[in-house]
Amino acid sequence: MRRRRTSRLTKIDELMTAAVIVSLLLIVVVYVPSDRPRSYYGQARVLDGDSLVVGVVETRLRGIDAPERDQTCVRDRERWACGEAATLVLRELIAGRQVACEGAGRDDYDRVLAVCRVGDRELNREMVARGFAVSNGDYAIEEAAAREEGAGLWAGEFDRPAAWRRQRADP
Repeated sequence: MRRRRTSRLTKIDELMTAAVIVSLLLIVVVYVPSDRPRSYYGQARVLDGDSLVVGVVETRLRGIDAPERDQTCVRDRERWACGEAATLVLRELIAGRQVACEGAGRDDYDRVLAVCRVGDRELNREMVARGFAVSNGDYAIEEAAAREEGAGLWAGEFDRPAAWRRQRADP
């Protein structure tokens, strides 16, 4: 009798150990951030010209930098709300439709860095092509064309968004 009881306890112990291991692996897979590309889609809420929430995923459009919402620029010697304009352009591009993103990596604010699309239109590329974001290297051709056309920000004078943020951070 004693052997049977020991045998049953051993099997229960083995099953419990296996369950704990599987649970730990699931936690690692689900909750540990990954730099691997990840696809997701959903309704989007635009935060500014290069940031949005897609479904529940905070997203930063990879490879571009748009003015902050409260950033202003100069056109025809007048200040204008270029940050608000960039936000509105991104909203118009999305127009309530589903946004599909391919994310890889995270920024300093833990947002997923992604290339996002509405239908066959890539939002990152379109923001630079329309002149409402600058390229961080990936969209240099689109930036050069927007500059040549005087589109968006390029219709006047502006501080690059990264420089504007640095100036605001310095006391």
